[in-house]
Amino acid sequence: MFGFSLILGTIGRTNDVELLLSSLEAQTRRDFELIVVDQNPDNRLEPILLPYKSIFPVLHLRSKPGLSRAKNLGLEHASGEIIGFPDDDCSYPAGLLEKVAQFFEDHPEWDGLTIRSMDEFGIESGGKSARRSGTINKFNVWNRGGAYTMFVRAESVRGIRYDEDMGPGAGTEWGAGDDKDYLLQILDRGGSLFYNRRLAALHPHRTMPYEKALYRAYTYECGAGRAIQKHDFPLWFKVGWVIKPLGGLVLYLLGLKQPPGVGWRWNIFKGRLRGLWPRRAIG
Repeated sequence: MFGFSLILGTIGRTNDVELLLSSLEAQTRRDFELIVVDQNPDNRLEPILLPYKSIFPVLHLRSKPGLSRAKNLGLEHASGEIIGFPDDDCSYPAGLLEKVAQFFEDHPEWDGLTIRSMDEFGIESGGKSARRSGTINKFNVWNRGGAYTMFVRAESVRGIRYDEDMGPGAGTEWGAGDDKDYLLQILDRGGSLFYNRRLAALHPHRTMPYEKALYRAYTYECGAGRAIQKHDFPLWFKVGWVIKPLGGLVLYLLGLKQPPGVGWRWNIFKGRLRGLWPRRAIG
């Protein structure tokens, strides 16, 4: 068995994948395997992976598109005691795996760990995160990590799988929420999760055209709403969560909030409503 199984679903990227591979080579903890689930229609990754296969174990698999599908395939082949899910455009600072392993060794009571996301300049990326480390529950999981910032004990998540209708590439409206759904499944099973803001994975800030950003805001919130609907959240939480962007919209119109503005906040509201009530058409 390995100490870590790192499951990488990837499509369309090459330079970013090489950056991740380089960061893995620099890790002080080397008892890991990298499971690459390649969803490209060509062989673009083979020359990139080849030099690293003599440095650390690399299992190169292929699957149809869908990040959740890739992670599930990787989970079927994972043999490590701790499982991580790096993105194909993230990297790990040197020493991160050693610190994560030390956390699990020192704290056998925790089934999973999430950390922060920072860019190369030390600025928080990937959205706002909680200001204090602490226990994760179903109400605070939304700003306490996910995706490439999560590590879980393999024995604690045995049988838990990603919802393949959710997440990037799924071909549905549920463009995100897959990682929160995975963490919520762990909590529903009675597992324990801890958020440590003193550790961080590296992920750049991404810019995109405004129309694409609007669509992503909608689909990401659709996915989050689906996760909430699946896990039996109380009505008070659902109502407050849905109307929150409307409050932000009013404050923006009054000049009390900074951009992004009307279109972005309205799409967040529509996406949340659509995710919670998927059979209802939202115009």
